[in-house]
Amino acid sequence: MGKIVSIHSFRGGTGKSNTTANLAAQVAIQGKKVGIVDTDIQSPGIHVLFGLNDQTMGHTLNEYLRSECSITEVAHNIGELSETKATGVKKLKGKDIFLFPSSIKGSEISRFLKEGYDPNILNDGLQDMIEELGLDYLFIDTHPGLNEETLLSISISDALILILRPDQQDFQGTAVTVDIAKLLLVPHMYLLMNKALTKYNFTNLKQDAETAFETPVAAVLPFNEEMVDMGSSDIFSLAKPDHDWSKGIQQVADILLTIKDEVA
Repeated sequence: MGKIVSIHSFRGGTGKSNTTANLAAQVAIQGKKVGIVDTDIQSPGIHVLFGLNDQTMGHTLNEYLRSECSITEVAHNIGELSETKATGVKKLKGKDIFLFPSSIKGSEISRFLKEGYDPNILNDGLQDMIEELGLDYLFIDTHPGLNEETLLSISISDALILILRPDQQDFQGTAVTVDIAKLLLVPHMYLLMNKALTKYNFTNLKQDAETAFETPVAAVLPFNEEMVDMGSSDIFSLAKPDHDWSKGIQQVADILLTIKDEVA
């Protein structure tokens, strides 16, 4: 059975979608069959990193949640992309990596904000993604904060990556999330500190966070001006694998691959 990895943050702006896309890409590059699902239905965006838009996405998670299509019809095979100028995305050609996007259309977002959806349907869809496509890993890009859908995703996860910045508001919110995840008995939980200024002592940041949260820190990632300049137009860790940020992402991906080996 494939492993479910939820990528979460208590607040927005932590780089969650970029991190999810890059981690999934790094695992796919290692020959694993990978799925990525954007459950941040209120503010979807991970599709942009793979060069998709509302014209090229086809069916979306929104339609599946309304029982208008099957979950496999939502799957977009990133490995079959034939035309892209993105250096990093090109490296995924021929790899088994599937994106399950949410709709970026304003009417769809408004409809879900008004009507909501049954989280149990989403749970069934996540399991079907793994079984019908034979996925080794399914990465969930969650909605920031804590709500019913997020708690459901966390509760069924084999691994949880909590992203935070070296910021007091992030620290307080992350503390709440860590406590809840422990109550939900998530088998593997890691912190990932992102957007750390290069003037900081990364070793001290890691030690302080591990002491405060009693949870291992998978990596401390530097604030990345080059990624900001890229403007979500590519998978940074594949386009620039020698950058310190990319090396940190590779380190986290290696941890997730180890988890798979331990429980296989």
